[in-house]
Amino acid sequence: MPSGKSATPAVEIEVDDRTVRVSNPDRVYFPASGATKLDLVEYYLSVGPGIVNALEERPCMLHRFPKGLAGEKVHQKRLPPGAPPWVETVELFFPRWKRTADELCVTELAQVIWAVQMSTVEFHPWNSRRADTEKPDEWRIDLDPGPAADWAQVRRVAHVAHEVLDELGAAGFPKTSGGRGMHVYVRISPDHGFADVRRAALAFAREVERRAPEDVTTAWWRKDRDPGALFVDYNQNARDHTIAAAYSVRGVPEARVSAPIGWDEVDDAEPDDFTIFTVPARFAEIGDLHASIDEHVFDLAPLLEWAERDEAAGAEPPAEPD
Repeated sequence: MPSGKSATPAVEIEVDDRTVRVSNPDRVYFPASGATKLDLVEYYLSVGPGIVNALEERPCMLHRFPKGLAGEKVHQKRLPPGAPPWVETVELFFPRWKRTADELCVTELAQVIWAVQMSTVEFHPWNSRRADTEKPDEWRIDLDPGPAADWAQVRRVAHVAHEVLDELGAAGFPKTSGGRGMHVYVRISPDHGFADVRRAALAFAREVERRAPEDVTTAWWRKDRDPGALFVDYNQNARDHTIAAAYSVRGVPEARVSAPIGWDEVDDAEPDDFTIFTVPARFAEIGDLHASIDEHVFDLAPLLEWAERDEAAGAEPPAEPD
């Protein structure tokens, strides 16, 4: 007779009016803690309104780990095969390859859970929506510390960014990256293409650099950056450049989450505070800190004026994205 432990049967998860079948629910995805595929499903269910708000109507690239973190990581633009008819997509064209791809386009929580069933750990949405994928409605400020920079530096620069945003009259919604950095999202009108949003983002980054020259760099080439500086990565606003969504789990051993925080939490929050084990209770207590982002739309005109001013003074426009 065959020996060894038999696989746990698949389980069916009810999500609103959908049923999602989850196979291999006991497969360990995070070996350091023993957290399983089903634990990941239950995490995303616990933050359902938050993850749907972060992904809604956006093309979404998936970071999949079919065998858990111990196995291969798959960066997937195209929707995995076998999707039920209620999983929605958006068709995108990629000029470099002269091809199209149908990417996941979340409109309800069951679609998120189906993607987790297909071994997705991280969700990386575009900063534009399906109605016009070429016109971003989200400006993303990525505070990316160099290899010799530390979290205290991230905190200092976050406060400077907040100061500049306040002066602009822009509402910024911060979150931990789930890694070593921090992100701040600003809702914008979908009136500009990616090139203009990047110009605006670079103009903002330069202003932050002027106010915190010892901490910040906007140098484009990695080889030109001080490893102890923090790069305000304006290029995250380029077409098809994506970062982990609010409430997305990250594929790291600690099962950290890219978690929305309040500006008043910046000085106390630590990246390891936010994991699939801690965020559910936090979400149940305080809800989605990004829930009102659509109510605070910022006009990029002042930043585009800053960009024109900088370029007239000899600053280079944004380099072509990778």
